[in-house]
Amino acid sequence: MPLKENQILNGVMLNAYPDSIGKNLGDAIKMLQNEAFKNTFSFFYILPTFFNSDLDRGFSIIDYNLNKELVSAKDLKELKKLNIQLKFDIVLNHLSVNSPQFKDLLKNGENSKYKDFFINWNEFWKENGTLNDNGVVVPQEKYLEKLFMRKIGLPVLKVPFPDGTEKPYWNTFYQEVKHKKISVETLASLKEVAVTEKKEIVKKVNEIIENNQPISSFKLEKKEHLTKKIKQIVQQNSTFLGQMDVNANSELLWEFYEKTLAKLKEYGCKILRLDAFAYLHKEVGKSNFFNKPGTWQHLNKIEEIAQKNNLILLPEIHAEYGANLHDEVAENGYQIYDFFLPGLIIHALEKNTNQALYNWINEIINKGYKTVNMLGCHDGIPFLDLKGKTVNNKYYKGLLEDDEIEAVMETVIERGGRVKNLYDPSGKKISYYQVNATYFSALGEHEQKLLLARAIQLFVPGIAQIWYLDLFAGRNNYNAVKKGGTGAHKEINRTSLSNKDIEEGLKKPIVKNQLKLIRLRNTSNAFNGKIIVENSAKNELHIKWQNNDDYAILRANLTNFSFSVKFTENKIEKKITF
Repeated sequence: MPLKENQILNGVMLNAYPDSIGKNLGDAIKMLQNEAFKNTFSFFYILPTFFNSDLDRGFSIIDYNLNKELVSAKDLKELKKLNIQLKFDIVLNHLSVNSPQFKDLLKNGENSKYKDFFINWNEFWKENGTLNDNGVVVPQEKYLEKLFMRKIGLPVLKVPFPDGTEKPYWNTFYQEVKHKKISVETLASLKEVAVTEKKEIVKKVNEIIENNQPISSFKLEKKEHLTKKIKQIVQQNSTFLGQMDVNANSELLWEFYEKTLAKLKEYGCKILRLDAFAYLHKEVGKSNFFNKPGTWQHLNKIEEIAQKNNLILLPEIHAEYGANLHDEVAENGYQIYDFFLPGLIIHALEKNTNQALYNWINEIINKGYKTVNMLGCHDGIPFLDLKGKTVNNKYYKGLLEDDEIEAVMETVIERGGRVKNLYDPSGKKISYYQVNATYFSALGEHEQKLLLARAIQLFVPGIAQIWYLDLFAGRNNYNAVKKGGTGAHKEINRTSLSNKDIEEGLKKPIVKNQLKLIRLRNTSNAFNGKIIVENSAKNELHIKWQNNDDYAILRANLTNFSFSVKFTENKIEKKITF
């Protein structure tokens, strides 16, 4: 029997890459067509390798056309038959260097139609900074100290232009520059340099490349002009990728968004996650993270386009609870990502207390937040989000105290998690950010804890988003981290499952029991009613959903992790004990 619309909008969401299960999206759909998955999912959040991309596992978009290696038009028809609606990302802050727009800029330089589509760093800061020896404007200290950084150093990528110059473009997130080793023949244009000296130069340059040092460190004493020429030759023999920040003041950008949202609607999109939207607005003297009022103005423009396409927006934002940005976004009528829940559930299970978790659930209820929640995901387990924050010289408490957060983080790290931090422009660590781990490994690979964590997630208000690997109790993949090298910490929780892995997994009680709970959450009319958080001992959880005669009740013990779910099905009371 098809689910009702209100059930769908309050249902459960699968989360995966197109090739997380089997070799392509078609294999994931075959899994969903399996009887074991009947009525379990109303949504499918397909990560952006669904589109053409080249870096950061999909979040460096080339264009929003189907990635035909992984996705077909037939797949979209099959998902529609399953009554599954889709959630996609639009990456508002950036596009790939390989996007048609940036390639046109590289080809045509100042004559490009897209000259102002991206942000020339030096042009942006020219009146408010000083040009350094590397040809990059360094903002004045009073501006630099305000910048919110996602990586060490200035957020730029220098790109080659047709006139032989290199220009720095704003690059908040990932970049990948690969220098190819040179030879004496590579330096053939340097007629004034003897072969013996060329051999010495080649040796120096290749040592720098082998040791992954910046090519800017290469220097020939008292030969600045020659040093510059050699660096240019090395750059010309390099390949680079990057997520290039777009210019929100460009009319062409907003035309691009108009076309993109219409295209996503045609694919079957219902919920649109706004990735990195808080970085879109840029202004001298601001932090360039959720600048006000500029960010709200941009968000309102996106909302107008979304309404024309019947899309629900989900702004993605990581910020301390004490900053109250989640509250501002919700007050303006948007769904919010519940990045608080994953850490709170780990804290509740490790410290055997409901207090912080109850506080957050009650806030969701009392303020009427519309959320999408999660345990694990393609990214890490958030911890920055739980912190307090000082705003305008006033401190606002977090959902957990700093020492509580650090204790939980240390537990997850001791169990093999990889930590990700934030830095200031000088490279100094300013805050922890997240820990990369599968949720199962974060819980000590304790099956009963994982099952209870899933039950709690499903009884918390909001659309419950389920990471495919957690559903199958996936463990930390250390080999993938090692193989991926620098920056591959996220691969710890992105292991692809073969069709055989799925077949074997469906025989395991931890998978079967999760699917039972997910099906109940996705289909029971009780969850379209009222939630009541009942008084209980600190080491227990009592949560009830009631809708007329239909109800679902979770009673859990946070010390031994046992729990029961009592519910009605076709007016008959049933109970499952785990």
